[in-house]
Amino acid sequence: MTVSASASAAALLERLTEVAGTDVTPAAELLAASVRDNGVIQAFGTGHSQGTALEIAGRAGGLVPTNRIALSDLVQFGGEDPAVLADPMLERSADVVSRLYELAAPHPQDVFVIASSSGVNSSVVEMAHLATTNGHKLVVITSLLHSSQVPARHESGKRLSDFADVTLDNRAPFGDTLLPLPDGTSVGGVSSLTAGLLAQMLVADTVRLLLESGTEPPVYVSNNVPGGYERNIKLEALYEGRIRRTAG
Repeated sequence: MTVSASASAAALLERLTEVAGTDVTPAAELLAASVRDNGVIQAFGTGHSQGTALEIAGRAGGLVPTNRIALSDLVQFGGEDPAVLADPMLERSADVVSRLYELAAPHPQDVFVIASSSGVNSSVVEMAHLATTNGHKLVVITSLLHSSQVPARHESGKRLSDFADVTLDNRAPFGDTLLPLPDGTSVGGVSSLTAGLLAQMLVADTVRLLLESGTEPPVYVSNNVPGGYERNIKLEALYEGRIRRTAG
């Protein structure tokens, strides 16, 4: 089964690279325009999609003007009781999103990248609604197949992709798993792989567009190479108060 899972995932990633390029460039154009305008890329995801936000914000080989919005911001920066994070259904709550947006304090030229494979949980949909209502451009990373087959949870009846300027389809199957089991369930979650690949394609294409326009891309190098930490700190200082880097 392990070999089959590997082969299935590899085939899906190959198909993704073949078809996603035409979608990635329009999304990268939004990010590049924001960076050129001294904007910050605001990345948000809950559950396993936090990993996709981490691919966008604050990693080696990525762009410095990036900020990750997380549910934990309510505690780390908003002064909420840590017990609020014990609610496993918090990602389904739209009520906390206005506070998260307020804590991030995005500038008008900031662009949002929101990831959710299901695309229906109220927190991500409400963030999309709030971001676009405030005039921000929005790139969405989601599974269009899965999202189309489950009920919307947001009070508007809309899904994440309904708010997007550009949608990047991570091509994950319904239920996010590749291999069926005899009892009718399945195994082999794949959206983390495909969404991560899309995120890196998006960053790389954004950097390409910046270079082509004569803009020096503010890119991180690894803190674990000589001089990397010092270089990164200087670049981060250009966005002081607008980007957050925490241990978790």
